[in-house]
Amino acid sequence: MTDDEDVSADGEDAGQAAGPTPVGVKLGSTRTVLQYVRDGEIQTVRTLTCLATYEDALTGEERVLFGEQAAREYPDTVQYMLRSGLPEDDDRADLAAKFFEEVVSSEGLDADSAVVYAIPTIDNEPGLRNLNRVIEESSVGDALVRSFPESLCGSIPAFGDGLDAIDEVFAAVNMGSTNLEASAYRHGEQLSPFVSGAVTGNEVDRRIANAVEEETQGRVNIDLTTAREYKEEHADFDDFDPFTDVIQQPGGGAHEFTIERSVMEPLDDYVDDAVDEVANNFLAQLANDHMKPYQLALSQPIVLTGGMACIPGIVDVFEERLSEELDRDVECISADRPDLAPAEGARRIAERLSE
Repeated sequence: MTDDEDVSADGEDAGQAAGPTPVGVKLGSTRTVLQYVRDGEIQTVRTLTCLATYEDALTGEERVLFGEQAAREYPDTVQYMLRSGLPEDDDRADLAAKFFEEVVSSEGLDADSAVVYAIPTIDNEPGLRNLNRVIEESSVGDALVRSFPESLCGSIPAFGDGLDAIDEVFAAVNMGSTNLEASAYRHGEQLSPFVSGAVTGNEVDRRIANAVEEETQGRVNIDLTTAREYKEEHADFDDFDPFTDVIQQPGGGAHEFTIERSVMEPLDDYVDDAVDEVANNFLAQLANDHMKPYQLALSQPIVLTGGMACIPGIVDVFEERLSEELDRDVECISADRPDLAPAEGARRIAERLSE
């Protein structure tokens, strides 16, 4: 394993007969997650979706780094090829293919594997074709390659240990970096898919950066990477604590500052905007297109997936505000690790299909 990966193993539900290795994949705009089974244990790999190349000082050959190591050692040249959520052109598809091949190679995954990958709900056929090419032309997946909607894959762990979500009628909201996505599912069939680029995790990062400058009266300017780190490390709807940081002054010396409002106020606005999109656009369209599934879906928990759903307390806050907006009680749930859930759900589907 490379040192830039967050790896866990859990063998409780991973008993596998001999056969293809089940692999679940989520290629994300910020982070990529792989989950697979080896020797009866579930292995999870989480890494930044980026790569950097350099010339070997001894041989002159091109070397490739990926993930946190690439971002840390080559911040000036590192490339994030999926910033928009999909590989938009051939060049980005080639970079994504090189990145994915480095990840699977570092894990020693063999060709005899059953690969299921989660795809975003987005109207971008060229990008989806490029993503498909990245996976299908890789060195894994000889036994099987299939794709399923990301929000469906991410909902599977929220419903329990099996594939119960496939048998339900429910709605899911994917709170990602590049889009807010929502869909209803009827026994695995996707109904009324909805996408909004106006409410995103990336926009929260921009708002945090602007709020920090305002809160510090212009003395502190942070980049979007730092803003994302503030969000991921400190955001908490249940129990937010103000925190301090230090920057180096251009003329020398250090400046210590405290953040009290700049993280949670943008997130508070994000939840309001997301509730508005879900209630007044997605659910309204679902009711118009499929009234009975709409009624059934609201009688079930609404599943929140995606990286933004990892923020402590956000599920309860979203549930409360959506209930107020709809003027009826709704329940919201998420997997224990929403950021890992799409790859986990995809891996469970791969297990079932490989049987």
